[in-house]
Amino acid sequence: MLVPILVATAALLVATLLPLWRHPHWLVRGMDFPRVQLAVAAVVLALAQLVSLDLSKAASLALFGVTLLCLGYQLWWILPYTRAWPVETQASRDEDPDRQLCILTANVLTSNRDADKLIELVQRHRPDVLVTLESDQWWQDQLACLEADMPQTMQCPQDNLYGMHVLSRLPLHEAQISFLVEDRVPSMHAILELPTGARVRAHFLHPAPPSPTENPESAERDAELVIVARSVADSDLPTVVAGDLNDVAWSRTTRLFRKLSGLLDPRVGRGMFNTFHVDHPLLRWPLDHLFHSKHFTVRSIERLPSIGSDHFPLLARLTLTPIHGEDQAGLTATEADQELATTIASHADVEQADVPGSGGAEVDPGDRTGG
Repeated sequence: MLVPILVATAALLVATLLPLWRHPHWLVRGMDFPRVQLAVAAVVLALAQLVSLDLSKAASLALFGVTLLCLGYQLWWILPYTRAWPVETQASRDEDPDRQLCILTANVLTSNRDADKLIELVQRHRPDVLVTLESDQWWQDQLACLEADMPQTMQCPQDNLYGMHVLSRLPLHEAQISFLVEDRVPSMHAILELPTGARVRAHFLHPAPPSPTENPESAERDAELVIVARSVADSDLPTVVAGDLNDVAWSRTTRLFRKLSGLLDPRVGRGMFNTFHVDHPLLRWPLDHLFHSKHFTVRSIERLPSIGSDHFPLLARLTLTPIHGEDQAGLTATEADQELATTIASHADVEQADVPGSGGAEVDPGDRTGG
């Protein structure tokens, strides 16, 4: 029994330590994802060690100690996304509907043909903004029925799993479709106008993930998040960033994004809201995100039922309450964080000025749409 436990402990230790290496290879960065699963594995392994090992022996006690340290380290990352943690964003006390902003994000899965399920959710929840990822021309045609109620649109149908659409009840100003890091991967940027006349800066993203079938390294994804974060940090407008970031909420990269941008995560203290993978309940992670500036408080955030995709949709309702949100604070970037961000951006040869709203060059959406 000692050999299997020794091997399991060594495997847990390697899986725990590997993400400390900042190498961008997908195998290294991918170990940020299964922290919940690794924490569960550590609990099971610790119980097995208690039953099978003689903890009066130094070697056995060392194995047990390593397992507990691994468990504690994994919990440090994931506990903020449970109700055991204080909330980062206050609950909204303002009932004025004109100050509310409701955003529904949905990675529809290009091959999915259950468009009626998404349309029904939109008609039921009536979001102010619908953001779809992986939407191609077929999806654009199916969602056209929503345009009577959501006439403001941004459309970039593509058949490479990176198509994107935005439909809005609210006026969109300075709307731009950009290809910040990769020519095949769009992002959408606009200023939303609430019924009160207040303006909200919005960025909708879907960077490519590090994986053996996509980018072998995380450099492109990380660079897009870094430059958007830095751009947001320089803005005085209320801001939201939403989309499928192909990264978990507790990863180093997402944490760096939050530090650089100063944006808040409404899930902290409320739950993980795992949106991927629909078909594998034991392997689910929070890949779809919404972050917001301290100008907002939160009415609700919820994972919606399956629409036939491999992702669940995510619905967030915010309230623009700048006074009540003044005492909200997220993470703070250190000098080391800023240096790391500079390195990431420079390796991809991009900078925050490339992000619309930062004074960068405008990209003509007409040049980049189509299948």
